[in-house]
Amino acid sequence: MKRIITIQHTQSVHHTNGMIGSWTDWDLTNLGKEQANNIGIKLKEELSKDIVYVMYSSDLKRAKQTAEIVAKHLNLEPVINEDLRERNLGSAVGKSVQWLRENQTAWEKTIDDRCVPDAESRRETWKRLEPFYNDIMSSEDENIIIVSHGDTLSIFNAMWLGLKPDDLNNCDLFGFAGGVSHFIEDDNGKHIIKRLSDMSYIK
Repeated sequence: MKRIITIQHTQSVHHTNGMIGSWTDWDLTNLGKEQANNIGIKLKEELSKDIVYVMYSSDLKRAKQTAEIVAKHLNLEPVINEDLRERNLGSAVGKSVQWLRENQTAWEKTIDDRCVPDAESRRETWKRLEPFYNDIMSSEDENIIIVSHGDTLSIFNAMWLGLKPDDLNNCDLFGFAGGVSHFIEDDNGKHIIKRLSDMSYIK
């Protein structure tokens, strides 16, 4: 049996200033830090003290800061993994959302489309994330916490359900900043989503 908890990083500066997230290294806002602290408090109350968790986090500040705040409540040390980064939007990194609207060269109708020519496609993000996913699923660690980003975690959700990359052309499973999701692989190998992007943790 495996228990996996994913946390989408809490409010970041780019949520408030009209800028693009992606690989731009934004800090959490004060509200985001408060939200992360609330997540840590509630997870500490909820999780059994007898169960040892391993925590992984993206190296981008907004995810890393979320992970560090939550980890203090759980007495964990986040393992930083660049493969958990958000999707790289190439020349749009460091630009505003308005800039992207004005300079977007293609609508992302499929997982192979790129909003700008040098952006990472969702298929490429899948390929980047897949080795990490396979590693944790084959590891002896039964209890895992992952702190990452919206688009990356939407791909994780699809992997969990056994979907293939091209299935994302027709469906998706997105969450919100600060959303906490609970996954269980039971003794029969069945993959269950108990909660998806539960926003009650940030309050």
